[in-house]
Amino acid sequence: MPEKHLFEYAVIRVVPCVERQEFINVGIIVYCRAQRFLQTLTALNEGRLQAFSSRLDMDELKARLGAFERICAGHTDSGPIGKLPIAERFRWLTATRSTVVQTSPVHPGLCDDAGQTLARLLAQLVQ
Repeated sequence: MPEKHLFEYAVIRVVPCVERQEFINVGIIVYCRAQRFLQTLTALNEGRLQAFSSRLDMDELKARLGAFERICAGHTDSGPIGKLPIAERFRWLTATRSTVVQTSPVHPGLCDDAGQTLARLLAQLVQ
């Protein structure tokens, strides 16, 4: 039986009007120290998002979500946050904030393969 590894995840949410605290789930971020894994997947249903809030700028939203991907990957164009160690990048991305793109509280679990777990969580909680 494969060894189970501790992982942590958060749901990425779009909160068009922060004061109302209403949101739509648009992605997942998964961190697994043992597998040196930090990745995010998103699934934007633009029609649903526009129906939820006509004030959303889809290009800006895609840029913000792209920043999550670049920081996870540690790309050179992700700024100083992308240069941090993997655990610190995860903590920074999942820190509480009052912006249009937010994350849920962090949840733990056990997995065999963090990549498969990321895809499963996206299908369960976003799509």
